[in-house]
Amino acid sequence: MKSTITLLAYQRQAQITDQRRLSDPGITFPLLGLFGETGSLLSEVKKKQRDSVAYLGYEASVLEELGDVLWYLAAVSARANLGLDELAVNIDRSLSDWQSTGSSDLGFDMLETQTSGIAASPSPAFERRLLALAGEVGLLMTDHYAGRLERNRSALKGRLIAILRALRDAAHEAGITLEAAARANLEKIFDRWPTERHYPALFDATFPVNEQLPRKLIVDIAEVEVAGRTMARLTRDGSPMGDPLTDNREGDDDYRFHDVFHLAYAAHLGWSPTLRRLLRVKRKSDARTDEVQDGARAVLIEEGIATWIFNHAQQLALFDGIDALDYGLLKSVRSFVAGYEAERCPLWLWEEAILAGYRIFRQVQRHRGGRVGINLAERSIWFEAP
Repeated sequence: MKSTITLLAYQRQAQITDQRRLSDPGITFPLLGLFGETGSLLSEVKKKQRDSVAYLGYEASVLEELGDVLWYLAAVSARANLGLDELAVNIDRSLSDWQSTGSSDLGFDMLETQTSGIAASPSPAFERRLLALAGEVGLLMTDHYAGRLERNRSALKGRLIAILRALRDAAHEAGITLEAAARANLEKIFDRWPTERHYPALFDATFPVNEQLPRKLIVDIAEVEVAGRTMARLTRDGSPMGDPLTDNREGDDDYRFHDVFHLAYAAHLGWSPTLRRLLRVKRKSDARTDEVQDGARAVLIEEGIATWIFNHAQQLALFDGIDALDYGLLKSVRSFVAGYEAERCPLWLWEEAILAGYRIFRQVQRHRGGRVGINLAERSIWFEAP
């Protein structure tokens, strides 16, 4: 049985991932996040009501959104020099027994009541609790923009206590404890923004060398004309790697160079069923791994990920000048690889692999080819102009 997490411990951990707390220490930014995430929570309920049969991710989404609201509440409180424990200690108190200080060892379990599990569909009581939460957040926003909280810490504290109470009550009506939401939230944020980045072991580390992705690989990419069509050709030590590629669509978008994405996935994730197929290093010594992890379906999934991200990237100048990807995109990529070894790659590593791939792609596109090298030991990929 897990020991309870204290409110201060959660707040301190959440604070580590408050990316803008130093450059923009005011409460306006996290207030906007609190408002937005509360709206997202309401949206999840609306989706379930609109299509209760097709919407299967309701429970997981509610848990995640409750955690996100809690994160922004913790961020607002921290920037106002208020501990979550200071809010929680008075969550059910009246003025007659009000406490002016919190307690560092106050755990989430002190806030909880017994829950019976989330309902299959949003109940009227859950809807009322969520609307109450939205109302409290709205009052906080109104007071903030009217300037009523700037020099009135007590008023701000009162508003935040009311929001924490409404959040707890909404969570309980959904059959979720705030502690469960807090734990899930910490897992999510450190999957995305860890304090220290440690690369996981390569997936093929225990396989024979002839079944491993090359730890160092240099590939030449050239644009060639074949039967009147412009194609990209990959070679390794002068020998072809697969067939020359066209863009395979109406309109020229240079997707013919997309094999650099597979090289980036191999370099950073240690994963690329497509590259394994091209290099003939499938893990045949283990029949199950050969069939599942290195099989045709895994190749199709990787190709699907590359295409789907490319369609998204085209709307964002191929991620030029972007150093962080949208969480929703990374979360979708994780869902693509569910059931495959790449599912174990943390989101920060997926982000690193994707951005590295597009950095190389833009260079190959600019020079219409070039030399690309990867080093799996260093988790790196590089480009040399032709």
